[in-house]
Amino acid sequence: MNAQLKKGVLELCVLSRISRSDCYGYELTEHVSKEMELATGTLYLILKRLRDEGFVETYLVDGGSGPARKYYHLTESGWQEYRKQYEEYMEFSEAVKRLLGEEKEE
Repeated sequence: MNAQLKKGVLELCVLSRISRSDCYGYELTEHVSKEMELATGTLYLILKRLRDEGFVETYLVDGGSGPARKYYHLTESGWQEYRKQYEEYMEFSEAVKRLLGEEKEE
């Protein structure tokens, strides 16, 4: 998959996954990796940026036999950002579909 296409949508994918339920970094990486290849650490950079911007909060959960896991949770501003990016993506996606449909007609 084209790296530029992925770059433009990965943050939205991360926000979308966290909007369904809180999750930890490795779990998120596994989820996204099922659909697209990722460079090691890519999602952690996105998560750091989202945290720095106040869109996600973190909390630790005891791992039982292993180390504690850092879970990510959407803040209220994170929910707003997710909805904004989702709407922008849907508008963009529809425009691309229309443009691609024009190619077939010509």
